Amino acid sequence: MPLSAQQTAEIAAARAAEARTLRPTVPALEAMLFHAMPVLDHGFLRVIDYMGDDAAVVQAARVSYGRGTRAANEDRGLIRYLIRHRHSTPFEMCEIKYHVKLPIFVARQWIRHRTANVNEYSARYSILDKEFYIPAPEHLAAQSTVNRQGRGDILTGDEAAEVLRLLRADAGQAYDHYAWMLNEDQADPARQGLARELARMNLTLNTYTQWYWKTDLHNLFHFLSLRADPHAQYEIRAYAEAMLETVKAWVPASYEAFCDYRLGAATLSAGMLAVVRRRLAGEKVGQPESGLSKREWRELMEILGLAE
Repeated sequence: MPLSAQQTAEIAAARAAEARTLRPTVPALEAMLFHAMPVLDHGFLRVIDYMGDDAAVVQAARVSYGRGTRAANEDRGLIRYLIRHRHSTPFEMCEIKYHVKLPIFVARQWIRHRTANVNEYSARYSILDKEFYIPAPEHLAAQSTVNRQGRGDILTGDEAAEVLRLLRADAGQAYDHYAWMLNEDQADPARQGLARELARMNLTLNTYTQWYWKTDLHNLFHFLSLRADPHAQYEIRAYAEAMLETVKAWVPASYEAFCDYRLGAATLSAGMLAVVRRRLAGEKVGQPESGLSKREWRELMEILGLAE
């Protein structure tokens, strides 16, 4: 994901422009500000701005006048209590803004989270770069036979090579047609060129777009609980994992509690919990007598690490 000389210079200028402030800052996140974290083949994630820290969560929960004199372990315990019991508003006091470069198909999946402020690069006013996402060979997989939303075995050999060839050829041809319709380079001075808002419509979904995405910590945790999950699509999960690194630097106590009680935890239905209790009592319970569907039984066995 090489940045252009202009982009590198802009980042350096932004990092050089320091400002004095009385508001709380987080040195670990300050060190990451504006830097582009590579994601996928041409994408990136950058922290542009933030507000609040772990202390802001505690302050909001206690409605105190400042940071107070309580020990750090008391603040950590309160944060863990808040997440464990699914309190949300204290975490809404912290906000973060990202600059993200991502394939259009990932952006369309991402935008389903309607709890953020978003401003996307507009192809009505500007021309998109000739950059496309092409999966690495290890992420080129067949459709799963058991999960309609998942991937199965990795493609290999001639089939994999042909898929990669088609992805590159289709994206390249679509972009070339896009450029021809625009005629921005006046290759044919006699032609006026199609409006940008129309020329963009034939671009492939692996074309890269960019946006600014701002959200609060509560809604960010909800996003990450879904998109950093191992079952999430790899491409959006790659961005979620990069975001986790920024959250770890920004609010380490909240991050720790989130990993313990949300990201690394599991939720059991009443029926699942009943099966666990019956088994702990020494009863031999299988799927037929459990009262669970085959799918829910399989999910329970996976949670308990007993899947065949």
